[in-house]
Amino acid sequence: MLLRKSSSADVPSSEITPQHAYERFRLDRRSFLGGAAALGAAAIAGSRLKSILDPETEAHAAAELQTVPGKYTTSETQTPFNKATNYNNFYEFGVEKDQPAKNAHTLQTRPWTIQVTGMVKKPLTIDIDTLLKYRPIENRVYRHRCVEAWSMVIPWDGYSLSELINFCQPLPGAKYVQFLSDLNRKQMPELPSGFDWPYSEGLRMDEAMNPLTLLTFGCYGQVLPNQNGAPVRVIVPWKYGFKSGKSIVKLHFTNKEPHTLWNDMAPNEYGFYSNVNPHVDHPRWSQAHERRIDTSFIPRTIPTQMFNGYSGQVASMYAGMDLKKNY
Repeated sequence: MLLRKSSSADVPSSEITPQHAYERFRLDRRSFLGGAAALGAAAIAGSRLKSILDPETEAHAAAELQTVPGKYTTSETQTPFNKATNYNNFYEFGVEKDQPAKNAHTLQTRPWTIQVTGMVKKPLTIDIDTLLKYRPIENRVYRHRCVEAWSMVIPWDGYSLSELINFCQPLPGAKYVQFLSDLNRKQMPELPSGFDWPYSEGLRMDEAMNPLTLLTFGCYGQVLPNQNGAPVRVIVPWKYGFKSGKSIVKLHFTNKEPHTLWNDMAPNEYGFYSNVNPHVDHPRWSQAHERRIDTSFIPRTIPTQMFNGYSGQVASMYAGMDLKKNY
C-alpha cells in the first residue's frame, strides 16, 4: 500500500480523523493478527546496516526497515543521523546529552511486549514484532522540538497510533491514554534518583487519535537505536519532546487526566499539554526561538512556530482553550 507523498507538511484539516472516529471503527482480533501474518515478510528486512561512521553509534547498528512514503512529512533539511543519535534526552541512561548513546547498549529489546489496559473492550498483551507486522511502516520526516529550545528534523518510521487504539476499542468514557516506559534497574545502571520512575506520559484521546501521532519503531530507515527509545515509542510532533514517551511497555486508557513524570515533578515548568508555543516561556528561558541542529557546523537559531508548525493539523483541537493557562 503506497501513500501519496506531499511536498508540504501542511495537511488540510479535512483529512484529520474526527475525534469520534474510534467509536465507529472496529477491528476484530482475528483480522488484527491475520494482517500481522500477511505483512510479516514485508515489514522488516533481515539485512544489517553497514557500519556507522560515528564510533558512539556503531554498536547500535540494527536491522533495516522497509517503509512506504508517508504523506505527513516536511521537506526541511534533515538532522544527520550521527547528531540525532548522539544528542539525546533519555534520563534512564544518564542526564547528559551524550550519555544515552554511551549507556543504552544495556537495554535489551527482545523479548518485548506491550500491555494495553484500562477502559478498553479489548485489553491485550502484544509482542513488539506483531506490532511491527500489523501495518506497513511509513517514513515521516517530522520537526522535533525540545523544551530546552533546540530542535531537529528526523525521518521517523512507524504508523499512526490510532491504528492500535482502534483495534483495542476504547470505551466511550475513556478520555486519556497514559504511556508507561520500561523500568529495569539492572539494565539501567545510570538511572538517576529523585524521579518517580517509571517514566510516564499521557495524551487526551483526540490527541492520541490524531494521525500525526506516530507509533514509532524506527528512524532513518532502521529500527530505533536504543538511545532513541527502542524498540517502540510515540512521536507527537506538535508538542515538546518529553511528551513522546520512549521504550513503551504499557498503554493505559482512563477517564481521568493521568499523572506524568515531568508535570508531577515541576508543574510550573512542564504542563500536561506542553504544546509548542513561542508565546509561553519556560520559567528559566524563552521559547520564542530554537537552535536547529542540522548539517550546519554551528546550530542555526530560528523562530519557533506555533504547534511546531503543525497548526493546520492540530489547532482545532484546542479551540476555545487558554493556551497560556493550559500550557
